[in-house]
Amino acid sequence: MKLTQGFRMAIKSVLSSKLRTALSMLGILIGVATVIALVGMGQGSTKQVEEQVASLGTNSLSVTITGRGTATSLSLEDALALADIPNVEGVSPTVSGSATVKYGKNSTSVTVEGITPNYEQVSDFSVQSGRYIAAMDVKNTQKVALIGVETATELFEEEDPVGKTIQVNGSRFTIVGLLEAKGSTLTGSNDEKIVIPITTGQKLFDSVGVRTVALKVTDLDLMDLTVAALKAKLLEKFRGDDSSYRVFNQQDAVETLNSVNETMNTMLLYVAAITLLVGGIGVMNIMLVSVTERTREIGIRKSLGAKRRDILFQFLVEAVVISGMGGALGIGFGYLGSYVIGVVNGTDTSVPFNTVILSFAFSAFVGIVFGIFPANKASRLKPVDALRHD
Repeated sequence: MKLTQGFRMAIKSVLSSKLRTALSMLGILIGVATVIALVGMGQGSTKQVEEQVASLGTNSLSVTITGRGTATSLSLEDALALADIPNVEGVSPTVSGSATVKYGKNSTSVTVEGITPNYEQVSDFSVQSGRYIAAMDVKNTQKVALIGVETATELFEEEDPVGKTIQVNGSRFTIVGLLEAKGSTLTGSNDEKIVIPITTGQKLFDSVGVRTVALKVTDLDLMDLTVAALKAKLLEKFRGDDSSYRVFNQQDAVETLNSVNETMNTMLLYVAAITLLVGGIGVMNIMLVSVTERTREIGIRKSLGAKRRDILFQFLVEAVVISGMGGALGIGFGYLGSYVIGVVNGTDTSVPFNTVILSFAFSAFVGIVFGIFPANKASRLKPVDALRHD
């Protein structure tokens, strides 16, 4: 039997029982669609996490002081002195707390951060109008503030906030700048905040020392050496007590999150593979029914000279056609599902082309694997026994 002839006969047989064919390919369709949709969702979530972490800066380090009291805290001078570590481009100590901010009849509860002028460079967070916190503001403990765009909208609606006076926990502050829109990161929203000089923040929150310091490194290749030097300096400051501080490396966070995402994506693919196997069993069941129904046809063909390999080839091609059609439809539904998931979750989903090819190839492979048994059963029928079958 020629290959083209076998495909024509297989397609004719498949189309002759449309409902049965549709039901048999349903499992394959769902399996392939699940693979495509889950991979698209996984790619989208990975990209979103990478963008959020990247917005924090992969060339950034952060130090968090975990101890309590003056003996286990950094003074502002100690924090600024970390800039002397080789490969450190900038240092930005911060103090923070929650506060109630009022303007006229409008009020909201936001995070207030006390910063130094280096915050703009280290955190890559500038103003879109007005000016930034200056060194003189820190030195003179000025009551000036920068405001995030969402907080500005809540308090001032359509008004320009620069130059306006607000109350932060009852203290009057003059807004000198409107921060650029930054969106949300893993640490929360950057647009719902008030930023003030660090000395003013220490006074406002009655804070002893500095508990958070962000550092920006120059060369990523020297990150490990920089971390080691930073830990050595902190260890010296806290007299060998390494439980008083934590050093967080953004680059390590990216690698950890990517590893978690890869593990989750692999687990999802296992689930999709199980779905495909279930679909393959469905194809095998339908093909076994088809062999039983067409026993007399097989007997007639064998009595007219058809060889065992011809019967085997015909039923195997039918199984591959069913699974292949299911795989093709599954790819279409998978792309649709991936798009819908992206719209609902507000993420950009993407499906690698090699995933599509592998999904389709696997669906055809499932057809071969689960079609061999019914095809072999059909090819082994004896002509006499087949012709006697009712």
